[in-house]
Amino acid sequence: MTSPLGQYDSDKLVNIGTNRWSFKPELGISKTVGPLTLELATGVRFYTDNNDFLDGRTLQVKPVYSVQGHLIYSITPGIWLGLDGLYYGGGRAVIDGNKGKRLENGRVGLTLALPINPHNSLKIYGSTGVYAKTGGEYDLVGIVWQLRWGGGL
Repeated sequence: MTSPLGQYDSDKLVNIGTNRWSFKPELGISKTVGPLTLELATGVRFYTDNNDFLDGRTLQVKPVYSVQGHLIYSITPGIWLGLDGLYYGGGRAVIDGNKGKRLENGRVGLTLALPINPHNSLKIYGSTGVYAKTGGEYDLVGIVWQLRWGGGL
C-alpha cells in the first residue's frame, strides 16, 4: 500500500508525491528443489483518483496487472543468484475522461545476495527492458542493504 505522502503541487506535471492511494494484493508460490528455488507471483495494483491533477483536473489510473518469476540458485547458505522476469500491463491513465495509452512491458534481470553477518546482507541487482509497448525503456542497477531477523538465522 502506498499513501499520498510527499510534496505535491497541482500546477506541476512532475511531483514527488502522487496525491492518491494505491494498493497491490499479490499471490505467490515457490518451490525449492536442491539448490534451486522457483518463485512465481501475480498481482494487481489499484489506484484511487487524484482529484487535484494539473489545476483541478481528475486523474484516474486503471489497474496494473503483473506477473513475475524468479529462478534462484543458492551458492552457499546466504549467498544466492537470481534470474528475474517481470511482465506488466494495464495502467491506462484517464484525465477528465480523455484516455491515454495502456502500459505493457517486460523486463529481465539478475540479483546477487551476499551475507555480511547473520543479521545483515547486501543485494546487488540490475534489470533491462526486453519489451516495451509504452514506457519502461530503461536499464536499472541498484544496491540494497537488508536487515534480517527471526528464527533460523
